[in-house]
Amino acid sequence: MGRKRVAVAMSGGVDSSVAAALLKEAGYEVIGIMMKLHSREKESAPGGCSSLDTVQDARQVAEKLAIPFHVVNFHDLFEKQVITYFTAEYLRGRTPNPCIACNRHLKFSALLENAFALKADYLATGHYVKVAYSEARERYLLYRGEDKQKDQSYFLYNLTQRQLAHTLFPLGEYTKLRIREKAVQLGLKVADKPESQEICFIPDDDYKRFLVERLGTDAFKPGKFVNTKGEVLGEHQGLPFYTVGQRKGLGLALGDPVFVVALNPLENTVVVGREEEVFQQGLWAQDNNYIVLSKLEEPLKIQAKIRSGAVPAEAVLTPKAEGQVKVIFKEPQRAITPGQSIVYYQGDLVVGGGIIDEVIRK
Repeated sequence: MGRKRVAVAMSGGVDSSVAAALLKEAGYEVIGIMMKLHSREKESAPGGCSSLDTVQDARQVAEKLAIPFHVVNFHDLFEKQVITYFTAEYLRGRTPNPCIACNRHLKFSALLENAFALKADYLATGHYVKVAYSEARERYLLYRGEDKQKDQSYFLYNLTQRQLAHTLFPLGEYTKLRIREKAVQLGLKVADKPESQEICFIPDDDYKRFLVERLGTDAFKPGKFVNTKGEVLGEHQGLPFYTVGQRKGLGLALGDPVFVVALNPLENTVVVGREEEVFQQGLWAQDNNYIVLSKLEEPLKIQAKIRSGAVPAEAVLTPKAEGQVKVIFKEPQRAITPGQSIVYYQGDLVVGGGIIDEVIRK
């Protein structure tokens, strides 16, 4: 048998570049593959996915490593599965995570199939996570990366057994500092390249301006600010301009600080209250995917993250009808936000995750 072939998802950043180098050093036949997500490079934010500079950086790294480099056009798929989803969720009064949608529908689905078309055995990425096969469970398992400050397992809870079996994460055992040092040793010009911004298709992270330009001002219907008793406090500019936990930019002068407690799309109201009212005990999650088991059939003790930067909090998962899961936390959590993902852990092991559908009020 010949060497295993791996297609590395290259972004022009230091992580994917060093991932390609490490795999080549390990003896794999490496090819670079990059997703083109925009019809024109200028549509991408500077430094964002498939902007002109990132394509050039990725191509130069491939040349430096002497590996083939391919660009695949995912513009239409990105438009449908990420941008349309992103805007639709905001119109519903929810706060989506486009990076998770991109990983699910593009990188580990469409791009993996492209890797197979290139006769690759695996797809590899620069995510800081680890994968191992468990003989006892007869399943591939996903773990948090060694560098807990860079761990990206939150964004990968949707991975299936087939995807895990054909995906490599060579950075899982490394720290970010070590990866930058490795890039310097390799003479890669991206060694000191800054971290990419969170939402690659929104310049300056100004999502409000993006939504207005994308949907037009008529899509944003003003409504009422109300307190938790239903009393009207003022007028808001439109639900997509607000998110749970927000304090700044409300335009309310009530004497004491108030925070967004909830968005009510049925009544087009923004509910505000004291900071303690932003804390809630639990939630309903839908569209769940499990990595450690095929189906959740009984209550399970886990730790859960309700956003990427959150500290895992003790909770109990309870399966309900139609795939929904009830999540009750040991301690109330701040700003549980519908539309965001919740990811379930047991220590470093990723149990799975889902989409927050509804908050369970006290």
